[in-house]
Amino acid sequence: MEQIAIQGIAGCYHETAARRYFSDRQIEVLPCSSFDLLFDRMTADPALLGIAAIENTIAGSLLPNHELLQRSRARIVGEQKLRISHVIAALPGQSLDEIREVHSHPIALMQCGEFLKSRPALKVVERDDTAGSAREIAENRLTATAAICGADAAELYGLEILQRGIETNKHNFTRFLILADVNRAAEFLNPARTNKASLLFTLRHTQGSLSKVLTVLSFYDINLTKIQSLPIIGREWEYQFYVDVTFDDPVRYRQAVDAARPLTSDFRILGEYAECPNPEI
Repeated sequence: MEQIAIQGIAGCYHETAARRYFSDRQIEVLPCSSFDLLFDRMTADPALLGIAAIENTIAGSLLPNHELLQRSRARIVGEQKLRISHVIAALPGQSLDEIREVHSHPIALMQCGEFLKSRPALKVVERDDTAGSAREIAENRLTATAAICGADAAELYGLEILQRGIETNKHNFTRFLILADVNRAAEFLNPARTNKASLLFTLRHTQGSLSKVLTVLSFYDINLTKIQSLPIIGREWEYQFYVDVTFDDPVRYRQAVDAARPLTSDFRILGEYAECPNPEI
């Protein structure tokens, strides 16, 4: 059985994403209170796998996780895209009209702004975690109190779902990275399905330095799906670039990497894996 380190507690969206990705095998999730702790646990135990959110279609990139990834021994071996759909849930037997307080993570509360605006009498209480809000209500038997969380968390902690799909924007997706220690990464490589790579490199702040790299990728028919610049602390006007690319021809991809490498410094391949299709709304 694979052990997967997740950020959050049982029932959180990270667990949902992990179980979707590993739907063909049994896994044990190991909750971590922060992403820093997740990467520390993977460093301490190279056999451990991990899953970490890297970007959201509304909130954008999780820049601290880019930093943690590039400092670690972890490699990206897969990805999972998850539609984030919130529910409001409470102890069984209560109606929505009986609810006086709603608890959740600040981001989830923000994402359900229109729903909350339609019920101005509700007192909004910020908590550290969506699933944690559901667990707190269940463990403390809090009446007249509801959690905004995922359906999996509501069901896990025995809450009754009062309304589904309360998020304002239905195009709310999070992309998660599946991580393995560098010495385990080869176990997950499937050349027949691999069509995506995450690259990291450094460029000086000089005219045309980035455009030259992008021109090389374009010449070899490599599709750029994400580019994120990260300032290098202590090295003024130098930047790291995190780039996701997709490709149809692995030979052309290898040629592109070989051609781009001399134009950069500190060039690293963070992972080569299969692209996850976009979930349906």
